[in-house]
Amino acid sequence: MSETQKISIQDAHEKETSSVYKALIWQGLWKNNPGIVQLLGLCPLLAVTNTVTNALGLAIATLFVLVASNSLVSLLRFYVPKTIRIPIFVMIIASLVTCVQLLMNAFTYELYLSLGIFIPLIVTNCIIIGRAEAFASKNSVQHAAFDGLMMGLGFSGVLLLLGASREVLAQGTLFAGMDALLGPWAKDFTVVIYHADSSFLLAALPPGAFMIMGMIIALKNAIDQRVAKQ
Repeated sequence: MSETQKISIQDAHEKETSSVYKALIWQGLWKNNPGIVQLLGLCPLLAVTNTVTNALGLAIATLFVLVASNSLVSLLRFYVPKTIRIPIFVMIIASLVTCVQLLMNAFTYELYLSLGIFIPLIVTNCIIIGRAEAFASKNSVQHAAFDGLMMGLGFSGVLLLLGASREVLAQGTLFAGMDALLGPWAKDFTVVIYHADSSFLLAALPPGAFMIMGMIIALKNAIDQRVAKQ
């Protein structure tokens, strides 16, 4: 094989790899976003996003579990019998969630109490088991880890947007209680948007979360339709 042929093959491989990563970015962050397109993980998404701090804590935990579980499932995909793959995947995810739960209990105890049952419930999050079965078990470790990262970032973006919207509407602040996640030095992170005699209670309650979530989905659909027309 000539040197020119080797270079052309290498260029074609790099272009193919680049297109795969671009597709994973597009799918995870926008086109197939798990929060506003697949509508997966709605229980924790709507339940704990009353502040940015809670949303960020859950986002970091979910992102870590997604990337780690995708990587491990891809790494073990040739050694796991197909007949018992789902129980094995659940065991992997449960082990990672237990590690996250213990770490949060040790280092961010107030946030751990605030998130409550929704940390161990990451095990049952359809996003994680879905990506393990649909993608990680069929692709390389690099692609599986990157897919987990993009899906996790897409889900985290929805969490943070919902958390910020609800916190501003309900309390008039942003980043309140960030010291529960980052430590005492983050107490001054609170940004006061407006002062009000009484809070907008609906935004802090589950019905308000459903309404704001519906608006976010509607906005995403409107943008897609506008782009399609153009």
